[in-house]
Amino acid sequence: MFAAYATIRGHALVDRELYLPKSWTGDRERCQAARIPDDRVFATKGDLARDMILRALASPLPIAWVTADSAYGQDSHFRRFLEDAGLSYVVAVPKSQQVQGPRIDHLLAQAPPEAWQRLSAGPGAKGERFYDWAAARLPAVAELDGDEPTRQRWMLARRSISKPDEIAYYLACAPLDATVADLVRVAGCRWKIEECFQSAKNECGLDQYEVRRYVGWYRHITLAMLAHAFLAVMAVQEREKGVSRPTHPTSWTSHQPKSVVCWQLNPAAILHAATTR
Repeated sequence: MFAAYATIRGHALVDRELYLPKSWTGDRERCQAARIPDDRVFATKGDLARDMILRALASPLPIAWVTADSAYGQDSHFRRFLEDAGLSYVVAVPKSQQVQGPRIDHLLAQAPPEAWQRLSAGPGAKGERFYDWAAARLPAVAELDGDEPTRQRWMLARRSISKPDEIAYYLACAPLDATVADLVRVAGCRWKIEECFQSAKNECGLDQYEVRRYVGWYRHITLAMLAHAFLAVMAVQEREKGVSRPTHPTSWTSHQPKSVVCWQLNPAAILHAATTR
């Protein structure tokens, strides 16, 4: 398991954990042969993810958002942990994810045509990664101290342009002034970890190890991650001159009566409808 840190300037792997299934942690002789510490007990992937996030929060790194795949996003305890830590997030969830009762795919199937807007999830190997996105606001997050809510929950859908049947789903929690474009940008950052894997494997030998012991794995992975982070910093310094920060489009809010959720409508679609009536 890995954690990556991403900004508009660059990205790199910053933490790692070796997941050990119960078949390992329950066999102490096997663990001792692999030099696994005696206090290393079974931990779920969600538990390990929380540990990495807590270490990141304790570091000097400024952190505002977290994004993760559905293995973590579908865990309500993980989402609540992020909210309690004061972190905003956009996490993938399976289509069967329940949102206040109904499944998320059933709710987003009710999105009006104007709710879908084409936005880029960030640059990829072949240019900007455009998808059609629909988003709806959910009830605001109640603050523990009783103050007015400062964060809003969302649900999102990402639809492939070439294959409209391919739809991915997300849950999010964000500041009240966050736009759909902000959520899309954060969701797209999850691909940064895949880019980190590819470059760390190609340039730093992240996957080129043959180890039989716990400490050996951590030593190899940590050294490869350090080398990758060094190269990432050097690359940023080389290309930083003349780079301007991107701007992101805003979205409008639907005020349709009797709506269970508050759909975020595509400004271009609304303008087109207003000028053609």
